[in-house]
Amino acid sequence: MKVLQVHNRYRFRGGEDAVFENTLRLLKAHGMEACSFERSSQDMAGGLPRKVQAVFSGIYSPAAARDMAACLAAERPDVVHVHNLFPLLSPSVLTACRKAGIPVVMTCHNFRLICPIGVHFRQGKVCEECRGGREHRCILNNCRDSRFESAAYGMRNLLTRKLGLFKNNVTRFIAISEFLKGRLTEAGYAEDRIDVVYNTIALPETGVDAAQGAYAAFTGRLSEEKGIETLLAAAAALPDVPVKIGGVGPIEDKLKAMAPANVEFVGMLDKPGLAGLYRNARCLIVPSVWFETFGLVAAEAMAHGVPVIASRMGALPELVRDGETGFLFEAGNAEDLSVKIRTLWNDAALATRMGGAGRARAGQEFDELTHFRRLAAVYEKAIATHRNGIA
Repeated sequence: MKVLQVHNRYRFRGGEDAVFENTLRLLKAHGMEACSFERSSQDMAGGLPRKVQAVFSGIYSPAAARDMAACLAAERPDVVHVHNLFPLLSPSVLTACRKAGIPVVMTCHNFRLICPIGVHFRQGKVCEECRGGREHRCILNNCRDSRFESAAYGMRNLLTRKLGLFKNNVTRFIAISEFLKGRLTEAGYAEDRIDVVYNTIALPETGVDAAQGAYAAFTGRLSEEKGIETLLAAAAALPDVPVKIGGVGPIEDKLKAMAPANVEFVGMLDKPGLAGLYRNARCLIVPSVWFETFGLVAAEAMAHGVPVIASRMGALPELVRDGETGFLFEAGNAEDLSVKIRTLWNDAALATRMGGAGRARAGQEFDELTHFRRLAAVYEKAIATHRNGIA
């Protein structure tokens, strides 16, 4: 089987870029033929004329359609696997695949198909005002903090939905969690065309005994949606529990100013540094106040044998089994979070047991071989569906 991976890289490298690269590597490592068709937002010139061009190319780009058609003719893949299409590729590459008679699988990494800005989060809280075909709310609420960009994003989602550019040209969709699948189904995407394939992580050869962990940890982007202020409030109620926070972000200075003395900010971590943060922690805290579509750091901590305490938001309850691999708490409730941290901090045997259960689940659900097999199964279904003339 030959698979063409399609992706528009982001201006600033993010998780989707890493998933795209990892998928290419994974397919090749397991004997599949894999190639790529890529564009990068870093190649976009600045200025108003270029921004206006990007608005229209984000809906349909004749140049991208031509380039895609040429790539398909040269590579002759059995299936195309799409990741991000905006702003330089657009749904035009999907119509090129349909014209060439090649099935398309599309991974939904975020809420882009149903929320113009892709996050369901605005002004510090969950926002679902665009649900049900109300993309104009993005414009009225100025969700991008730029009237031009908000109008562009809202119109792009409105037109792609009205024209059915995704529904009519994607053979099968991949959601990275059951939660995300549910949101897509509610928005009118056919449930029987959506497969859930969790993101994959590298499983360390050995786990740790979380009972030996010396602190509670957090890692991620230091931004509003991550709920770090809730963690700081919980830490203030637990002065004897050290807390380490990894990452950088737009509210870093604000967080440092309000942090109690038992909180240490350790900055941006490389892969070895991140592994060290996990492996020396009693627990990992994921206090998100938005709809996480997966929760990669939770899966990574579990793989090391570290219990996770996460908010009941988005896909996090799928990863963290309450009372088994960690605890769930009410999002934004610092008192609830502090109780859960205290429980694990005071009960070494519980930390060991939960950490072991989490590592076992990570090995069953998030390892690379399982991920590859699930991807291959989706590709096969897309090819069979297309062969039978269903889509």
